[in-house]
Amino acid sequence: MKKKAVVVHSGGMDSSLCLAMAVKEFGASQVLALSFDYGQRHRVELAQAQKIAAHFHVDHTTLKLECLNEITENSLTRPMAISHTAAAPNTLVAGRNGLFARLAGIHAYGVGAKVISMGIMELEVANSGYRDCSREYMDLIQAALRMDFAQNDFEVRTPLVSMTKPQSMELGAKLGVLEFLLEETITCYEGIKHEGCGVCPACLLRNAGLRDFLKTNPINFSWRSKL
Repeated sequence: MKKKAVVVHSGGMDSSLCLAMAVKEFGASQVLALSFDYGQRHRVELAQAQKIAAHFHVDHTTLKLECLNEITENSLTRPMAISHTAAAPNTLVAGRNGLFARLAGIHAYGVGAKVISMGIMELEVANSGYRDCSREYMDLIQAALRMDFAQNDFEVRTPLVSMTKPQSMELGAKLGVLEFLLEETITCYEGIKHEGCGVCPACLLRNAGLRDFLKTNPINFSWRSKL
């Protein structure tokens, strides 16, 4: 199974937008959607990721990383209430994005792809304390992967990294996928579709961005009245 790009795909809004971008650039048959089962409390996102990949006619696979629950303490992999300290919320899974990028890179190397794509956004650093959501961080991962594979042209793409949430939604609208993504993706850490729980860090950021977007972009979707 040869591919040109691997997209780290959680089934959420941002990674699904990256998937749509990769399909437009490379064609559906040349893209692999890669999800990770790490014992997350919102595992329902994995079924949604598979559904979204099928919608885009993209091959999808899931790798199991349940050992993260054994070696990290956070509210995404353990039964504790979600909370936020001055530094970061306890939803932070230390090193998760770096691990995902390394494994996605190895998988990409195995299928002949020289591109992986991730939906990280730097606003997650400022608003949620997620230290592994910066371009600077991914440049380090990219450098390591290039050394691993002896491929100086291997890319870790982060096409949304400098965008705001409304800007990413504008991109989704231009690609003609925004309404679909609003209906089908799961952003909430509690695994609740649409408006989500409304209080976890992921819901707060997405819903605030969506409200800003709707001020100048009148679109319709089933749960708009709940914002």
